[in-house]
Amino acid sequence: MCGVFGIFNHSEAANLTYLGLHALQHRGQESAGIVTSQEGTLHAVRKMGHVADVFVNGAFAQLPGRIAVGHVRYTTSGGSLPKNIQPLTAEYRHGSVALAHNGNLVNAEQLREELEQDGAIFSSQSDTEVILQLLARSREATFVERLCDALGRVQGAYSLVLVTEDKLLAVRDPHGFRPLVLGRLRNHPECYVVASETCAFDLIEADKVRDIAPGEILVIDHSGLRSVQLRRDNRRFCVFEHVYFARPDSVLDDLAVYEARIAMGEHLAREAPVEADVVVPVPDSGVVAALGFAKASKIPFEMGLIRNHYVGRTFIEPKDSIRHFGVKLKLNPVPQVLRGKRVVVVDDSLVRGTTSRKIVKMIRAAGASEVHLRISSPPVISPCYYGIDTPTRSELIAASHTPDEIARYLTADSLAYLTAEGLMKAVRGDSGTTYCDACFTGRYPLRFIPPPGRRQLRLIEA
Repeated sequence: MCGVFGIFNHSEAANLTYLGLHALQHRGQESAGIVTSQEGTLHAVRKMGHVADVFVNGAFAQLPGRIAVGHVRYTTSGGSLPKNIQPLTAEYRHGSVALAHNGNLVNAEQLREELEQDGAIFSSQSDTEVILQLLARSREATFVERLCDALGRVQGAYSLVLVTEDKLLAVRDPHGFRPLVLGRLRNHPECYVVASETCAFDLIEADKVRDIAPGEILVIDHSGLRSVQLRRDNRRFCVFEHVYFARPDSVLDDLAVYEARIAMGEHLAREAPVEADVVVPVPDSGVVAALGFAKASKIPFEMGLIRNHYVGRTFIEPKDSIRHFGVKLKLNPVPQVLRGKRVVVVDDSLVRGTTSRKIVKMIRAAGASEVHLRISSPPVISPCYYGIDTPTRSELIAASHTPDEIARYLTADSLAYLTAEGLMKAVRGDSGTTYCDACFTGRYPLRFIPPPGRRQLRLIEA
């Protein structure tokens, strides 16, 4: 759950990276960083907080150069701490490198243990640093060969953007779990950009060239583009990107996210029809699927829940005075839409169930006569090891309860999910992409490798 961005050969590389990270803010809100390269020297600005709060007070004066890489972070590996902010940078015997990573390595702890046994010193808790350590220890002759050598040892999900003194590199793991796309500025055709999603291109007036292929290392320098193939395994793009994580105005693996979510809602309406007066989405992630549900069911669509987009992370929450304060701060019902109505509430997914229970009760309190919950994805029964922050299996309500049991817990009149077959019909289209759906099926393309033995607890939290 992170966003990466890179740009090569532009006089305002840092500024455009800032705009690209703005567009990718939904992929991570804990920290942001930009590293630029000028005449062989790397310059970095990295802080906790949102993009707009990090790059202030002359930050861009500290980021000279025509090559840049940026990152927005949401923690899945390592704590939410300043030392884990990316892009990570390192100096080693062959020069300097900066690295931004989206994804999770399934064998990171095993490799870290081996490296520490060999004397390696780590400065962060991030699995990304394992890649830098392996890169620095490689005996291969060129940077690309050293990178291939390092990535030959890691397993898992990684979409990487790297900057050296004179190159920008984009890498996607052999399964292609996480997205990564190549673009080109319209008014500067000599300027290339890479990003997690195409929505980052729209803001800076760049056009998509193509997706970075699974297992590809794309090297961008003053000689042009050069592609090196690591290896290619069975393609397994994360279907949850289309369900929830990506912005609806992005195009991923040649499929428009908006169209996929409309189709999810339409299939859900056909698979789980219900007599109702109004379709209400849980904003913002449920809006597009709810439009599809309303279209297929011919039930009117209304915004019966209004989201407050200005909720910060540092509000003071009363302990007893206002029950369910957290949800009420983010969502507020519209009684004029809900009162006396049979309401279909559409959301993208159901994980723990605690938030959905509060939403159902909120809608009932606003006067709804019936509340029917419809989820535009299958039940989440397994945790993700490839970069989406899902809880452990014991915390996933669908892993141990039937839909009827969950409906009773939620106090909903009914609950239904989109089937796995319906989801695949919605996302396959003409793209031919095959997907990782381990969170819905428990079938993992790559096995998670637990830490070897008993590791000492982390002692440095700064």
